[in-house]
Amino acid sequence: MASEKGARTFGNGIVALEMELTSGTWYTLWAPNWIVRGEQWQAFLGDDKNVFIFESPAEVLAFIESTKSHDLTEHPKWGAFMKDKEIRVVPTSSGKISLVELPNKLAERPGYDSTLAVTRGFDLLQSFGSVLNIASINTWFKSYSILHNTRRGADHYATQNGMEEWSGVGRTVVDKWAELTDDLEKGLKRPDVDTKATEDAQKRIEEAEEQRAERVAAMQKKEEKPAEEDTDPYDSSVWGTSGIDPIRISLNGQYVYTLRCYVDKKPVFLGHQGEIFTFSNSRSLVRWLVDAPKHDLDKLATWGDIVTAANAGELEVQVHESNQYSFNGLREDIAAGLDAVDIAQLSQAYELLADAADWAEDDGVNKTLLAYPRLQNYLAYQMGSPSDNTPSAPFDEEAKGWKVLEDGLIKRFSKF
Repeated sequence: MASEKGARTFGNGIVALEMELTSGTWYTLWAPNWIVRGEQWQAFLGDDKNVFIFESPAEVLAFIESTKSHDLTEHPKWGAFMKDKEIRVVPTSSGKISLVELPNKLAERPGYDSTLAVTRGFDLLQSFGSVLNIASINTWFKSYSILHNTRRGADHYATQNGMEEWSGVGRTVVDKWAELTDDLEKGLKRPDVDTKATEDAQKRIEEAEEQRAERVAAMQKKEEKPAEEDTDPYDSSVWGTSGIDPIRISLNGQYVYTLRCYVDKKPVFLGHQGEIFTFSNSRSLVRWLVDAPKHDLDKLATWGDIVTAANAGELEVQVHESNQYSFNGLREDIAAGLDAVDIAQLSQAYELLADAADWAEDDGVNKTLLAYPRLQNYLAYQMGSPSDNTPSAPFDEEAKGWKVLEDGLIKRFSKF
């Protein structure tokens, strides 16, 4: 059961789904972007007439182990999926979609979470319409072009005209949603699955999740600094006592310096209104601090300690190794393959990207990941988070998306 026009918010692997529908919460598998001889197709775990649904991931696992009579056996990544099936049948956050809650999301303001939830819901419904040939769903999406704009994200609705369009999407959904979701239910089928096989599958899923948690814990423990190590001299410096840290960023063969701290676990940079004040060397940073204009760090109680030291000529910029961020070579390594990337370097660089976006209060990073779903999956996989599938070559989209992230960071710099 395959059809054209795959959903764009997901990668080209096999996604475990947790779907909240009118009839209840169901589980199945979905191949939203399936490339066959250069053409884009999509399919569900099902046959020529129905999408198979189940009450739990364990039922899904028991079913796919008991039969090959379904469409996904032809998927090019089915073999890889089955090798890690106990983990892969459990939906990650991106695979949890509620068509019941979607109208409520449209009643909210168009933020990142609401536009993403609506887009994923639309993608799933449109995929059902195409695969099951549901005329009402297919006609609805063809008739209302505004339905396709939700994937542009919250910024698309930032103006008055945008808000009116968001309301228009809401009215369109309210008028037809009950009919569309009822028509969808007609194409669902729950196959019989052996109870004992399901119980065994549940045990293996729990064991696989425990083993994964143990591996993650072991990695974290390995990275922790032993308690018996000598105290870091940095901790007694003016930077360590003030909680304000110099950071050094290496990107495109150049270095820039700036400052950052965390207030209530939220990043705050030396900068203002989304612009990070950057300096080509540490000396120019210190000179600037003596007579600095307004910025976000000057509200901190300990900022005076930094200024006092600068005015006394006693301030020396010390960049702790944990605050040195290198982007050099990452884009090329991402393009080269999974094993070419230094995971620690990648994780640290992504930390800085996320911190900068969090401080600026914009959706820059999230919008890029939405636009490049393969990069989102790639980063999750490389950094040990749940991912939809194992990334595979070519990695052109991942490298292109990473460059967009780097360019977005550079645009925040006052000097580069």
